[in-house]
Amino acid sequence: MEPARIIVRPHVTEKALVLAEKNNVLALIVDRGATKRQIKEAVEKLYGVKVKKVNTLITLTGEKKAYIKLAEGYSAMDMLTRLGVL
Repeated sequence: MEPARIIVRPHVTEKALVLAEKNNVLALIVDRGATKRQIKEAVEKLYGVKVKKVNTLITLTGEKKAYIKLAEGYSAMDMLTRLGVL
């Protein structure tokens, strides 16, 4: 699966912004069929960052949400700014 098809969009809520600021975690909506490994590789390839950990869940609306913990030296807030979210 292509990296651009795996990442659907950033998930921007108040909680997601707090996680980005305090825990260096990005919240993204991803393709429902994508595995954690595919999500990690897609984020690293598309955004040029290193990923430490990926947690996923299925929302009540049926979307798959991924919480991506970035490695030290990378900033989730900077990523959100580059994506045009902030």
